[in-house]
Amino acid sequence: MNAKYALALILALQVSMSMCEIPAPSQELVEKYDQMKSVFYQRLLTAYGKLQAAAAPYVETVGDSERGQKAKDFIEELQTKPEFQAAVKVASGLASETGPLVDQARTAALGLYEHYLRPHVGDYLSRGIDHIKTHLDVYLPTQ
Repeated sequence: MNAKYALALILALQVSMSMCEIPAPSQELVEKYDQMKSVFYQRLLTAYGKLQAAAAPYVETVGDSERGQKAKDFIEELQTKPEFQAAVKVASGLASETGPLVDQARTAALGLYEHYLRPHVGDYLSRGIDHIKTHLDVYLPTQ
């Protein structure tokens, strides 16, 4: 019985050690990912610009009403509080500290995808992304 436990422990250790060696993604996959990411961000920025342009007339008239003026005063008062400024500094510090960790996680995920999943689902995923792009071009264009 102890031999079975020892064999199971050895196999588990081998699996865990092989999982520690994460393959690096190819340059082609990284470039493809970066291109898709930049196009998606461009789509989001375009949508935000259109939303901002559509909301501009309403935002300008917010200060005319009593409730709108109270909300505007509250926001201006909140921005001057030291607690709010400290929270903003902490959040921006966390964002700058987690940037490299996010990049490492993204590289590891791309490496795992390319090594283990891409041979099996790469064509399906590529076709699915191309299909989604046609809909995004209609409803969320890049320009």
